[in-house]
Amino acid sequence: MAQDHTGDAGRPAPGPSHFIATRIREDLESGRFGGVVHTRFPPEPNGYLHIGHAKSICLNFGLAEEFGGLCNLRLDDTNPSKEEQVYIDAILEDVRWLGFDWGERLYYASDYFEQLYAWAEQLVEQGMAYVDDLSAEEIRAHRGTLTAPGIPSPHRDRPVAENLELFRRMRAGEFPDGSRVLRAKIDMASGNVNLRDPVLYRILRATHHRTGDAWCIYPMYDFAHGQSDSLEGITHSICTLEFEDHRPLYDWFCRNLGIFHPRQIEFARLNLTYTVMSKRKLLQLVQEGAVDGWDDPRMPTLSGLRRRGFTPEAIRDFCNRIGVAKKDSTVDLALLEHCLREDLNRRALRRTAVLRPLKVVIENYPEGQVEALEAVNNPEDPAAGTRTVPFSRELYIEHDDFLEDPPKKFFRLGPGREVRLRFAYFIQCRKVVKDPSGQVVELRCTYDPETLGGSAPDGRKVKATLHWVSAAHAVSAQVRLYDRLLSVPDPAAEAGDADWKTYLNPDSLEVLEGCRLEPALAGAAPGEPIQFERLGYFAADPDGTPERPVFNRAVTLRDAWAKIAGKGPGGM
Repeated sequence: MAQDHTGDAGRPAPGPSHFIATRIREDLESGRFGGVVHTRFPPEPNGYLHIGHAKSICLNFGLAEEFGGLCNLRLDDTNPSKEEQVYIDAILEDVRWLGFDWGERLYYASDYFEQLYAWAEQLVEQGMAYVDDLSAEEIRAHRGTLTAPGIPSPHRDRPVAENLELFRRMRAGEFPDGSRVLRAKIDMASGNVNLRDPVLYRILRATHHRTGDAWCIYPMYDFAHGQSDSLEGITHSICTLEFEDHRPLYDWFCRNLGIFHPRQIEFARLNLTYTVMSKRKLLQLVQEGAVDGWDDPRMPTLSGLRRRGFTPEAIRDFCNRIGVAKKDSTVDLALLEHCLREDLNRRALRRTAVLRPLKVVIENYPEGQVEALEAVNNPEDPAAGTRTVPFSRELYIEHDDFLEDPPKKFFRLGPGREVRLRFAYFIQCRKVVKDPSGQVVELRCTYDPETLGGSAPDGRKVKATLHWVSAAHAVSAQVRLYDRLLSVPDPAAEAGDADWKTYLNPDSLEVLEGCRLEPALAGAAPGEPIQFERLGYFAADPDGTPERPVFNRAVTLRDAWAKIAGKGPGGM
C-alpha cells in the first residue's frame, strides 16, 4: 500500500538542521528509498495529545515539508480496551489546530488487521512463532533480567502444524481471554529483552471502535507498528528514544517477512518542568478529579493549552527552539511561556479589565456625562487601529493600585496623590471610604480636565498610570488565574515517581468573581487572545456568555517564577 510521492523529492531545503535531517540528506544523496521522503505521525488513541506530541508532530510534518515529501497521520489502534472515539476526534482536531494537513493520508493500524494476521501465520509456518499457554505473569517471570537470560517456555517447540491450528482457533474465539498468546521465536538469551520471544497476539474480547466485534485477538503494538510503516511506504520512521531498543525487533520482523524496510531514527522526547508528560499520569489526574478534564488549562495537553490561550504559532516556535537531540534533557516551562508572550505581544488586542475592583467617584466630573475616549488596540501593530472606551464619573480601578499608607517606592494612588488614568485624565485622591470592618470600599477623587491624553499644560508629572473601566458600562465576568500544574520542577527528583502527586500546585487555579471588563470584551470569541493591560494575556473560555464572559489567564506579562536570561531569548 505504498503511497505515491509528489513534490520536489530529494531537494534538501535550506534552514535549521539536526542529526535526523542530516541522515535523511545522506539517504537522498545515496539514492536510498528512490530519493523520496515519507514520514508519519502515529499516535495511539488512548488519550489526548500533549505538548510532547507537538514536538513529534512538528518534526514529522516539518521533515516532509523540508524535503518535498509526504507525512501520514496514522492512529495505532491495537488496544480497544483503552481506545475511544473521543480521543481520535481530539487527535485530528489538535493536529489541524497546530497547522498541519495530512491530505487523504489518514490511516489506522486496524486497516491492516487482516494483513498483520496473515503475516503472523507466515511466521508460524516458517517456525518463527508459536502459541504459548503461559499466563502473562509466567511469561514475565520467564523473561529474565538485564543480567540473566530468559527461560524458554515449555511450549516453545510445538510443531508448526499444532501452532497454526491453535492460532487459527484463537482467532475463531475458542479460547478464553488471556489463556493463550502468539509469541515470536527469537532468542531467550538475548541481551535485548525485547528479543526474548515477544508476544505478537493476545486474546482480548473488546469491541473495537472501527472493526466492532470482528476480532477477538489483537496484535501487540510492537508487531503492528513497524509493519504498518512498511505497508504505508514510510521511508523514515521517526520515534522517540525509548523505541531504540525495539528497533532490532522491528528489523527482525521486516527481514523475516521479506517486506519493505523503513529506516527508524530515534530522538529524545520532550521533558518539561513543572508538569507531567505521561498519558498514564494525565489520565490519573482526570479520573481522580484533580483537574477538570483533559482540556483543563492546567494540563499540558494541546486541548488544555488551546483553552488556556496558547496559539499554534507559539507552540511551533517553541518546538523549533528546543531543537532535536539524541540525549534526554528537560526544558524549562519558562521557555514555552516566553514563546507565547512573544507571539501574543505582536498579535493580541489590548483591552482593559479590573480583576479586584475598587470604586472611584470623581466628585468634580459632571453627573450623567459620558465621554468616548480613544484607546490604542495594539501598540506593536499600527494596523490594529484604535477603539473608543466610555469614561464617566464612577470608575473601577484595581484594589492593589491603592494604599492608604503607601511605602516610599509605591507610586500608585494614595491619599493626596495624583496619578494618570490611561487614555484619560489625571486624578487625585481626596477621601477614603471604608466599610464598618475598616476595609477600603471607595475612593473620592477629583480630576483635572486639562490633562486629557495624559499630560498637564503646566508640565507637572505623575509617576504612575493606572488602568480603569467605567462602572456604568463595565461587564461583570469570571476570571480564572491559572498557574503551573506542579509546585516543583521535577517531582520524581524530589520524592520519587510514586509520590509525584504530592507536588500538585495548590495555587494552580484562582477563580475571581465580579471582575469588571470594558464593554468590548463581552463579544470576545472563545480562544481569542487578549492582553488585559498591565495584568497578562487572557483568552475567553467557552463556558462564558456575552452577559457573563469567562476568561482564562494564559500567561503573565512577565515570568513570575524565574528569569530567562544569559542564553539567548529562550534561555537555551
